[in-house]
Amino acid sequence: MSSIPSSSSGPLAGVRVVDITAVLMGPSATQMLADLGADVIKIEPPGGDKTRAIGPMGDRKMGPIFLGANRNKRSVVLDLKVPEGRQALLKLAETADVLTYNVRPAAMARLGLTYEALRAVNPRLIYVGMFGFSQHGRYAPSPAFDDLIQAATGVTAAMTAASPDGTPGFVPLNLMDRSVGLYAFGVIASALYAREKTGEGQRVDVPMFETMVPYVLGDHLYGRKYLPAQGDFGYPRLLSSARRPFRTKDAQVCCVIYQDHHWRAFLGILGMGDLYETDPRFRDITTRTAHADELNRFVEKHLAERTTAEWQQLLKEADVPVFPAHTFETLLEDEHLQDIGFFRDEEVPGVGTVRETAVPSEWFGTPPQGYRPPPALGQHSAEVLAEAGYSPAEIDRLVQSGATHLS
Repeated sequence: MSSIPSSSSGPLAGVRVVDITAVLMGPSATQMLADLGADVIKIEPPGGDKTRAIGPMGDRKMGPIFLGANRNKRSVVLDLKVPEGRQALLKLAETADVLTYNVRPAAMARLGLTYEALRAVNPRLIYVGMFGFSQHGRYAPSPAFDDLIQAATGVTAAMTAASPDGTPGFVPLNLMDRSVGLYAFGVIASALYAREKTGEGQRVDVPMFETMVPYVLGDHLYGRKYLPAQGDFGYPRLLSSARRPFRTKDAQVCCVIYQDHHWRAFLGILGMGDLYETDPRFRDITTRTAHADELNRFVEKHLAERTTAEWQQLLKEADVPVFPAHTFETLLEDEHLQDIGFFRDEEVPGVGTVRETAVPSEWFGTPPQGYRPPPALGQHSAEVLAEAGYSPAEIDRLVQSGATHLS
């Protein structure tokens, strides 16, 4: 791990990450590292990460999307297009454990920041790229965004198939960015473990397209998993246009009537217990999956006959999974999340009070502690450059050259 002392705690305390990523995929991965104690040094161009300007407080370069993916990090401004900025980046890499980036590799090559260049200054460095496509195929030079990867991996096709009127659409989340970021987090942790055994760093590429293809086809390859095919594409339960939270007398509720005992219990509540034995659609998980759309509509019809509270009580007593369908607003009021103190108020200099979420994993031996607010642009430039060995006069010259900026 890094030879520079760390004041952080947690399972990744002592790991230093030089993070050149921006927007969401890379920053979400490195925030997970930072949450668990890694010292993440966020390298930003003079204009900052573009997400700083999105949404409220964007005029202060502290928008909500940025705040949501950059806590527990330090911000250093470096213009990597000028020699002084590139040299400073190489200096920081000398004592880093990991370097992450999410521009296309050709852009890193133009900057003179290839793996070979970084390995020359630190053979133990783990060099991780997150970008659109494997560099061994024809899509290698193509740019990628969340929407494009949703379309490229068939997510939009699944959304179309599941839509009651066949309207195409996107999942209204940055699903690809956040999922690949989560995978990259695991890849980085694995690479750190491999280095502990071998003593050597390595380059690792994490392409979005190839990461998400098995993510989607794990559900929807379905009958085409076999050669010859044993059916068509698409997991019927997931593609049912009636698969949604169901309307009750007074609200909406989600229930998953899935296992044999779930269906026996639900039909018993309805006073239709005999259907489990007499209606072949209910016979087993194979027949129920084949008739997913019909059975979802059956459930939908009967849930409308009672209130949400009534169904919660009846289904919980029958050990059938049930949960009210939250809105964004009611999610913030969830009693379980209140029990565990999941949301907390934190002060961010220059912004005010923000709502933060807890680190979701709960550690009983090396718990991460403390909180570093998302940084202002260049807030830690002088601090980090001094740690790398730059004198105050040298830092001043970097400022004068435009290679860095001090907040």
